[in-house]
Amino acid sequence: MFYSPESLDAFVQSVTSGSFSGAARALGKSQSTVSVAVSSLEDHLGFALFERTSRQLILTEEGRRVLAEARDILAANRRLDDVALRLSQGIEPRVTLAISDHWPASHHDRLLHQFVQKYPDVEFECLIAEDEDILELLKTGRAQVGVTTQQSYKQGELISRQLAISSQTGIYLAKNHPLSLRTTLTFDDLKAIRQLQLNTWSRAGIQRSEGKVWSSSSYLLLLDMAQQGFGWAKIPCWMVDHFGDGSLTRLPLAGWPEKKNLEIIWSARHALGPACLWMIEALTVAND
Repeated sequence: MFYSPESLDAFVQSVTSGSFSGAARALGKSQSTVSVAVSSLEDHLGFALFERTSRQLILTEEGRRVLAEARDILAANRRLDDVALRLSQGIEPRVTLAISDHWPASHHDRLLHQFVQKYPDVEFECLIAEDEDILELLKTGRAQVGVTTQQSYKQGELISRQLAISSQTGIYLAKNHPLSLRTTLTFDDLKAIRQLQLNTWSRAGIQRSEGKVWSSSSYLLLLDMAQQGFGWAKIPCWMVDHFGDGSLTRLPLAGWPEKKNLEIIWSARHALGPACLWMIEALTVAND
């Protein structure tokens, strides 16, 4: 059985407005058009939606049960219209962004708020990765856009724009370690202590370090291990401030904390849709 969107809309709007005349004003139609549309829906359904014994619009029991379904159908119609519009405009159904933990959460949060306002129905996926892993995600098309520290890569294959913001990386150690009380340190002082080191998936099994080393592909895990007292680690300062439990000390080594310039990067091999292009522009312009 077919129910026209116009008749469903007339019914729902009549309930919302409290009268056929109110619905007519809201829909920009004549009162008789709305009344006929509701009567047509009743004929198709085989029962009355409103009591006919009152000057006011009072739903019948059947009308109350139909109302929720009618609203769901109209909402589904609107979603279908939105999908059709996005597809006709070439708007991609999904955007995947690969981000480094060097990118502060406050900037990421701001981007998401802007994105949901601009593209509320586009699916969004965020992948956490670092360095070569982000480049690989972009080259394979697993992610469309990446935010990372400045990288070396084959020109022409990947395109980048430097962001106005930057990040700082500090060297951290548990406060209860004796070295945390020193006012000056060198890397030689750290040789006897286990290093907690970032090791991406791309370089896993290739990178080798001297001395005692534990590694992870996640800065958040390095932060947790450092807080547990397992060793020292190079960690983005914002992450320690945001997620740390106050148990770490930033060590006073020359040249540290280290500034990290950030860039947005994407692959020239994969065509980007309007949502991805908007994201590149938003990141380039807004993150200052």
